[in-house]
Amino acid sequence: MKYSKATNYALHTMVYLLLIPDGKSIGVRPLAEFLKVSPTYLSKILTKLVKAGIVESASGVNGGYKLIKNKYDMSFLEIIHAIEGPVSMFNCNLEHVESDNQNCLIENVMLNAEFKMVSYLKEKKIKELTEKIDSNIINLIKNESK
Repeated sequence: MKYSKATNYALHTMVYLLLIPDGKSIGVRPLAEFLKVSPTYLSKILTKLVKAGIVESASGVNGGYKLIKNKYDMSFLEIIHAIEGPVSMFNCNLEHVESDNQNCLIENVMLNAEFKMVSYLKEKKIKELTEKIDSNIINLIKNESK
Protein backbone atom coordinates (compact mmCIF):
# COMPACT_ATOMS: atom_id res chain seq x y z
CA MET A 1 0.00 0.00 0.00
CA LYS A 2 1.51 3.24 -1.10
CA TYR A 3 0.11 6.72 -1.16
CA SER A 4 1.43 9.45 -3.40
CA LYS A 5 4.00 12.04 -2.37
CA ALA A 6 1.21 14.59 -2.56
CA THR A 7 -0.62 12.79 0.27
CA ASN A 8 2.57 12.70 2.30
CA TYR A 9 3.06 16.45 1.86
CA ALA A 10 -0.63 17.16 2.52
CA LEU A 11 -0.55 15.29 5.83
CA HIS A 12 2.59 17.13 6.92
CA THR A 13 1.12 20.45 5.80
CA MET A 14 -1.99 19.83 7.89
CA VAL A 15 0.12 19.30 11.00
CA TYR A 16 1.86 22.62 10.38
CA LEU A 17 -1.43 24.41 9.76
CA LEU A 18 -2.76 23.11 13.08
CA LEU A 19 0.15 24.82 14.84
CA ILE A 20 -0.61 28.28 13.45
CA PRO A 21 -2.31 30.57 15.99
CA ASP A 22 -6.03 31.27 15.43
CA GLY A 23 -6.68 34.05 12.98
CA LYS A 24 -3.24 33.73 11.38
CA SER A 25 -2.20 32.22 8.06
CA ILE A 26 1.05 31.06 6.52
CA GLY A 27 2.35 31.52 2.99
CA VAL A 28 3.16 28.73 0.60
CA ARG A 29 6.89 29.59 0.57
CA PRO A 30 7.51 29.06 4.30
CA LEU A 31 5.48 25.85 4.17
CA ALA A 32 7.45 24.65 1.15
CA GLU A 33 10.71 25.42 2.97
CA PHE A 34 9.59 23.35 5.99
CA LEU A 35 8.71 20.44 3.73
CA LYS A 36 11.68 20.89 1.39
CA VAL A 37 9.40 20.82 -1.63
CA SER A 38 8.83 23.21 -4.50
CA PRO A 39 6.29 25.99 -3.77
CA THR A 40 4.61 25.27 -7.12
CA TYR A 41 4.07 21.61 -6.21
CA LEU A 42 2.83 22.51 -2.74
CA SER A 43 0.44 25.08 -4.24
CA LYS A 44 -1.22 22.30 -6.24
CA ILE A 45 -1.65 20.24 -3.06
CA LEU A 46 -3.04 23.22 -1.16
CA THR A 47 -5.48 23.86 -4.01
CA LYS A 48 -6.89 20.35 -3.53
CA LEU A 49 -7.21 20.97 0.22
CA VAL A 50 -9.02 24.25 -0.48
CA LYS A 51 -11.39 22.54 -2.95
CA ALA A 52 -12.09 19.86 -0.32
CA GLY A 53 -13.15 22.58 2.13
CA ILE A 54 -10.40 21.84 4.63
CA VAL A 55 -8.13 24.84 4.09
CA GLU A 56 -8.88 28.41 3.12
CA SER A 57 -6.64 30.77 1.24
CA ALA A 58 -6.37 34.52 1.23
CA SER A 59 -4.44 36.66 -1.19
CA GLY A 60 -2.64 39.89 -0.52
CA VAL A 61 0.06 41.07 1.89
CA ASN A 62 -1.31 39.11 4.85
CA GLY A 63 -2.48 36.26 2.66
CA GLY A 64 -1.67 32.63 2.95
CA TYR A 65 -3.30 29.42 4.07
CA LYS A 66 -5.06 28.39 7.25
CA LEU A 67 -7.45 25.71 8.39
CA ILE A 68 -11.15 26.31 8.18
CA LYS A 69 -12.35 26.67 11.78
CA ASN A 70 -14.41 23.49 12.00
CA LYS A 71 -11.58 21.34 10.60
CA TYR A 72 -9.34 21.20 13.68
CA ASP A 73 -10.54 17.68 14.49
CA MET A 74 -10.13 16.08 11.07
CA SER A 75 -8.96 12.56 10.45
CA PHE A 76 -6.10 11.24 8.36
CA LEU A 77 -8.71 9.74 6.05
CA GLU A 78 -10.26 13.14 5.24
CA ILE A 79 -6.88 14.42 4.08
CA ILE A 80 -6.10 11.28 2.10
CA HIS A 81 -9.47 11.47 0.33
CA ALA A 82 -8.91 15.15 -0.48
CA ILE A 83 -5.70 14.24 -2.32
CA GLU A 84 -6.20 10.68 -3.57
CA GLY A 85 -9.98 10.53 -3.80
CA PRO A 86 -12.09 7.82 -2.19
CA VAL A 87 -11.07 5.06 -4.60
CA SER A 88 -10.31 1.50 -3.60
CA MET A 89 -6.69 0.39 -3.75
CA PHE A 90 -7.54 -3.01 -5.23
CA ASN A 91 -9.94 -4.03 -7.94
CA CYS A 92 -9.96 -7.48 -9.49
CA ASN A 93 -10.34 -7.21 -13.23
CA LEU A 94 -10.34 -10.92 -13.97
CA GLU A 95 -13.47 -12.73 -15.06
CA HIS A 96 -14.33 -15.50 -12.62
CA VAL A 97 -16.30 -18.65 -13.34
CA GLU A 98 -19.76 -19.32 -11.96
CA SER A 99 -18.35 -21.72 -9.34
CA ASP A 100 -16.67 -18.72 -7.69
CA ASN A 101 -20.14 -17.52 -6.70
CA GLN A 102 -19.33 -14.52 -8.88
CA ASN A 103 -16.91 -13.21 -6.25
CA CYS A 104 -13.20 -12.90 -6.37
CA LEU A 105 -11.83 -14.46 -3.21
CA ILE A 106 -8.64 -12.42 -3.48
CA GLU A 107 -10.58 -9.19 -3.86
CA ASN A 108 -12.62 -10.07 -0.76
CA VAL A 109 -9.44 -10.43 1.31
CA MET A 110 -7.97 -7.20 -0.05
CA LEU A 111 -11.17 -5.21 0.52
CA ASN A 112 -11.44 -6.53 4.08
CA ALA A 113 -7.87 -5.39 4.79
CA GLU A 114 -8.57 -2.01 3.19
CA PHE A 115 -11.73 -1.63 5.30
CA LYS A 116 -9.71 -2.16 8.49
CA MET A 117 -7.10 0.37 7.40
CA VAL A 118 -9.76 2.92 6.43
CA SER A 119 -11.46 2.48 9.81
CA TYR A 120 -8.16 3.13 11.58
CA LEU A 121 -7.36 6.21 9.48
CA LYS A 122 -10.87 7.56 10.11
CA GLU A 123 -10.29 7.32 13.87
CA LYS A 124 -6.79 8.85 13.88
CA LYS A 125 -6.89 12.64 14.15
CA ILE A 126 -4.17 14.89 12.75
CA LYS A 127 -4.25 17.08 15.87
CA GLU A 128 -3.02 14.13 17.97
CA LEU A 129 0.40 14.63 16.39
CA THR A 130 0.75 18.27 17.35
CA GLU A 131 1.43 17.31 20.98
CA LYS A 132 4.55 15.43 19.87
CA ILE A 133 6.15 18.20 17.79
CA ASP A 134 9.40 19.78 18.89
CA SER A 135 8.90 23.25 20.42
CA ASN A 136 11.56 24.75 18.10
CA ILE A 137 9.45 23.83 15.08
CA ILE A 138 6.33 25.22 16.73
CA ASN A 139 8.05 28.54 17.39
CA LEU A 140 9.39 28.68 13.85
CA ILE A 141 5.92 28.15 12.41
CA LYS A 142 4.36 30.73 14.72
CA ASN A 143 7.00 33.25 13.67
CA GLU A 144 6.29 32.59 9.97
CA SER A 145 2.54 33.04 10.31
CA LYS A 146 0.94 36.37 9.43
